[in-house]
Amino acid sequence: MQLEKSSRLKELVHTCSKEELIWINGYINGLLYETPTSVSKVSILYGTETGNSKSLALNFSTEAKKKGLRVKLIGLDQYKLQDLYKETHAFIIISTHGEGDPPDAAKAFMNFLGQDNLSLPQLQYSVLALGDTAYPLFCKAGEDVDALLEKAGAKRMSATVKCDVDYEQSANDWFTKIMDSMQPATQAEAATTPVVASAKSHERKYYNGIIHTNINLNDIGSTKKTFHIEIGTEETVDYLCGDSLALKPVNEYSIVQKIIELTGADANKTISLPKATGSIKDLLSNNLNILYLSNSTIKKYAAIVQKDIPPTRVDLLDLLQQFPVNNSTQFEEILGILLPMAPRLYSIASSPAAHEQEIHLTVALDTFETETGEQTGNCSRYLGELAVKKSIQFYIHKNNAFKLPPANAAMIMIGPGTGIAPFRAFLAERDYTGASGKNWLFMGERNFSSDFLYQTEIQQYQKTNMLHKISLAFSRDQSAKIYVQHRMLEQAVELFKWIEQGAYLYIAGAKHTMSVDVEQVLLQIIQEQSKITNEEAILYLQKMKQEKRYQKDVY
Repeated sequence: MQLEKSSRLKELVHTCSKEELIWINGYINGLLYETPTSVSKVSILYGTETGNSKSLALNFSTEAKKKGLRVKLIGLDQYKLQDLYKETHAFIIISTHGEGDPPDAAKAFMNFLGQDNLSLPQLQYSVLALGDTAYPLFCKAGEDVDALLEKAGAKRMSATVKCDVDYEQSANDWFTKIMDSMQPATQAEAATTPVVASAKSHERKYYNGIIHTNINLNDIGSTKKTFHIEIGTEETVDYLCGDSLALKPVNEYSIVQKIIELTGADANKTISLPKATGSIKDLLSNNLNILYLSNSTIKKYAAIVQKDIPPTRVDLLDLLQQFPVNNSTQFEEILGILLPMAPRLYSIASSPAAHEQEIHLTVALDTFETETGEQTGNCSRYLGELAVKKSIQFYIHKNNAFKLPPANAAMIMIGPGTGIAPFRAFLAERDYTGASGKNWLFMGERNFSSDFLYQTEIQQYQKTNMLHKISLAFSRDQSAKIYVQHRMLEQAVELFKWIEQGAYLYIAGAKHTMSVDVEQVLLQIIQEQSKITNEEAILYLQKMKQEKRYQKDVY
């Protein structure tokens, strides 16, 4: 019988591909290690945008090692995806950004989980999801990971925990529960239903501010508007250079009035919605998204009014005019399907040391085309129209993955457009504190004469040798457009020399396509100056990331 089994096994092995053999190996490992006494190794995987997931993962790795476990700690951007077939116990910490999106570092991992016929029966797992309840799709990336792993046949060790911005206690409770479940006396079967336990949300620290200054930085003849906004506060705001200011805009009063008149709604009637309670007027003004509605919201609207509405992205007022509600009661039902107003994040352009009890923003008026013509971004318009002495409420969004280097380290900053904002903060902080590290700024805009943001300040930094090098790219001052990546190539030899000597490199500004193009040029420079392959250049840049010498703040 033993010989027969051995013969069948050999026959099976010889017919399998490498990937199938990896899967079989993982499956057998899962069978061998399904009792708690056999667990000796775990993997802690993290997907992060601002550094919070990584920080937690490092702490949990230390705790797991104290319990005698062998721990593999790795970011999802560096994780070998085929290794998932070999994992027996994996704890995944992942944050959510934008409209329910995973961090960039986790996208390849998510795509791998989403492939057809993925089978991971040997794997036991648990997910810790980080997010912000101010956003409609709270912790969706974590929920998606949990659902995809369950679909692949993996066994849930404990329910996914969703954490709000104050996540430390809930995250620690999640990990403690997992560690306890792995003790021989308390091991329990993994959950069979995807019950998601939301962590208790803690109150966020809000600040009240007064607009001290609001000016357009662009000169006459510019095709853009970029606002420099200074906000004064009575209390000291707890932030560091690299953090962002978060706030919700207010919907335009005239639009809210038209919606109320069109529907016959009682503006003062109090309505209770899942995320907010208030008068209809207050909800429409301060709590609900009524502009550029999502396709899912429009589908729900169509179902309520029983009309065929083609897929499109329009405002609520446009919908009400083209496909009116029957009465105010039906309109109240419409209110229930509107997404909450999501906060917007703006990189802080001031230094807590140099600008005491003030916080500065650099805000470009966002314009885009829709089927109804050109529109402006709700929040950038709102901020641009804020008058001096107007009150504003905001909170601070920490970004631990975008921070100043040591005071004696050289710094290369690449920030076209409003990407200059955090670098204005960096330079002000270094100037005020007397940091000795050299500074090199790459910045760009459309035209030198009308779009050189913070020109006087930057030239002053040059005169005082606070700014050791500046490379400018004004794309429309000549027939062929020139961008910051072209200036990088022109300065390739010296740029790489700075990097080799330990300089920290930062990119801030538009995610697409600027940051992508800049990174490709950076890889090209590393490859050509080092005379190495593209694959080796990628590893070089990854090492810089691990050393926190390559950081990005892109949006």
